[in-house]
Amino acid sequence: MTDLAIHCRQLVKRYGTEVLAVDGLDLEVKRGECFGLLGPNGAGKTTTVEILEGLLEPTAGEVEVLGMHWAQDADRLRERLGITLQQTWLYDRLTVRELLELFRAFFPKGRTVDEVLGLVSLEEKRNAWFEKLSGGQKQRLAVACALVGDPELLFLDEPTTGLDPQSRRQLWDVVSDMKAEGRTVLLTTHYMDEAERLCDRVAIIDRGKVIAQGTPRELITRVVGQEVVEFAPPGEVGKSDGLDEPALVALPGVLGARHVPDGWALTVDRAHVAIPALLAHLEAKGLLPLARLSTHSATLEDVFVTLTGRNLRD
Repeated sequence: MTDLAIHCRQLVKRYGTEVLAVDGLDLEVKRGECFGLLGPNGAGKTTTVEILEGLLEPTAGEVEVLGMHWAQDADRLRERLGITLQQTWLYDRLTVRELLELFRAFFPKGRTVDEVLGLVSLEEKRNAWFEKLSGGQKQRLAVACALVGDPELLFLDEPTTGLDPQSRRQLWDVVSDMKAEGRTVLLTTHYMDEAERLCDRVAIIDRGKVIAQGTPRELITRVVGQEVVEFAPPGEVGKSDGLDEPALVALPGVLGARHVPDGWALTVDRAHVAIPALLAHLEAKGLLPLARLSTHSATLEDVFVTLTGRNLRD
């Protein structure tokens, strides 16, 4: 048995002759890990996931899931996967219990309805109609429907978008429990704190390609550095401030510099060295006092902006 839950090579998906949604994507997900796919809308995340789930056929490339292939092993694969889509529409006038019993009937073996209700904290809503649930409860029910077959591999496509903080953390607990049981989770998300907390490894996708891959901490350290210093020179936003990227990058402790909407962002590995050097440089140019100066620990969001020049939600 391979130690990979997912393996795809040179994956391509075209829509007609104009749209190239996935462009030669390579991906490996190990069994027992939570793997995150990050990228902006239109990057190819959902298309990639739907190919892996067997919902779309690739234009080209090789796809292997749990050591099997959709063309030959579709029935066996469906028994071993759990899938939560970005949006799930269920029957309004069925109760939570009835919906879970329906999905449980699709699998030859799996978890009990009571067990799954406990996993997603919906015990008190077992007799409530679907239409009476809150948005967070509906999303947790969608995850419960994916769990009722006791899957080896769980796909979660932006499962916490629009949820309140409590509902988000309840779903985080579900993912953590899956990992503790040695199961595999493939997660797409726009939330960097979510990816950093849950994912053993992540891949950043842009324009249908993987542009970086590794553990969250590896990517942050390798691509960005330890900290980010943001500042806004005095004066009107949008006007030239006389600063240039090469001069800022040449300052001690500075690894990179980029424009942000109202100033500059510097990635640094030694803030205690970089900030005094920056202030001296700005003073020499007559740009003190600053309109704004702040620092924060580097995040996966900073990694994405550094690699693509765009914010994650652009």
